Amino acid sequence: MSTLKKFLIALGLLVIAVAAFLAWAIRGPAGQYTTDETSGPHPKMAEPSPQTIPGVGIAKPIGWQAGEAPVAAQGLVVTRFADGLDHPRTLAVLPNGDVLTAETNAPAGDHGGGGLTGLVAGFLFSQAGAGEPSPNKIVVLRDTGSGKASQRFVMENPALDSPFGMVWREGRLYVANHNGVVSWPFQPGQTTLPGKPEKLMDLPPAGMHWARNLALSPDGQRLYISVGSGSNIAENGIDAEAQRAAIFEYDFDKHRVRQFAGGMRNPNGMDFNPYTGELWAVVNERDMLGPDLVPDYLTNVPLGAQYGWPWVYWKKYIDWRVNEPMPEYLMEYVRKPEYGLGAHVAPLGLAFARGGNTMGDRFAGGAFIARHGSWNRRPLAGYDVVFVRFDSHGNVLPAPPAPVLTGFLTKDNKAHGRPTWVAFAKDGALLVSDDVGGVIWRVTAPGAKPAPAITQIADTPLPPKPPMGKIRIQENPDSVLNKPQP
Repeated sequence: MSTLKKFLIALGLLVIAVAAFLAWAIRGPAGQYTTDETSGPHPKMAEPSPQTIPGVGIAKPIGWQAGEAPVAAQGLVVTRFADGLDHPRTLAVLPNGDVLTAETNAPAGDHGGGGLTGLVAGFLFSQAGAGEPSPNKIVVLRDTGSGKASQRFVMENPALDSPFGMVWREGRLYVANHNGVVSWPFQPGQTTLPGKPEKLMDLPPAGMHWARNLALSPDGQRLYISVGSGSNIAENGIDAEAQRAAIFEYDFDKHRVRQFAGGMRNPNGMDFNPYTGELWAVVNERDMLGPDLVPDYLTNVPLGAQYGWPWVYWKKYIDWRVNEPMPEYLMEYVRKPEYGLGAHVAPLGLAFARGGNTMGDRFAGGAFIARHGSWNRRPLAGYDVVFVRFDSHGNVLPAPPAPVLTGFLTKDNKAHGRPTWVAFAKDGALLVSDDVGGVIWRVTAPGAKPAPAITQIADTPLPPKPPMGKIRIQENPDSVLNKPQP
């Protein structure tokens, strides 16, 4: 048999094997629980069903035709703030009202790992509209009063390398590349990004989760940086996960960085609860335990918090697939997340409702979350923007997430777009980035008055310790301890 014939036979067998795998994956087991059932403070937990390769549920991207739009909740209206963008992800609103959006994607060659799993992941990302090279641009969108971006300016710089999180502070624009946080001198109204940036800190590059987000504390003195894991469950070894799966805090006064919280597989959107001042985040949980595990979540993030990844999920469930030894006593201090958002919904953007927003009374107290949508579940989950309600004390309520924007999926499971980020425009409207559709959507409640400001609950200091009296030590001559022993 000739070498060419052997090669063609081997190639044919490989094609048949790949086709058989894809047929199995696409027809893999369907979820038994609804997304609402795996949501809330106490989501249902299915029995784990470990997979060597994840099941596949791809929503083929088809974009939006002229005049098409997502479906807004009753009482809300959605319009196009900007379109024709190249994979817009994050949003940052400057003090003058300009909106920055990062046109970005994964670093070149990064498809979430090596081997067969990495090969399959790369194929799936490309099918879901996330396989293109990163544009590495920041676009300034300017609304001159019409409710849409009538002006746009594209800012490019060689130092932009899969940019994601953006914040403005004291005349500088801070940008989180996949491999570090950099900053430029920048004033609101500026439309270029010239010169070489100053590096604030290095970050572990790329990996399965390459997107690094930024959040500035309300007093502007601390910067929070989210870094996702480099793998699903540390299958490349725990040493490869150093400085990953965590949120870090940079102190501008002390020029010091520390890990703020850990054990979070892929923390992304971050914002501060206006009632309590606490940092909150949305987190993408692990894959390949079946279509109903593990629920992604929204949670507060206290200093020193530990959420268990890769060994534990939802405080008490051990992931027996992890080969690395679990640290001693880990389960004694793992925290339970505050609120499940559904299995495999991929929450990304997070923004709390604040004073001045024009979303109406129904959406006055709580958090808006963009659920980017599943790629490994049947039926598909996410692909929407939801609202999680909080009470007036800043506590999340035990109600299912309320829909804000839906209609990103067609009836035959094709994707017009995928909601990615949420932020409030200066006029109080909610902005939603749609990376696959290339659109920034604007949502508002017509006729709604700007919401009143939320007053943060005052901290109650502990009472001072009472003064201690004098302690007098006196020998007891009758004590057996003072008698000689025989």
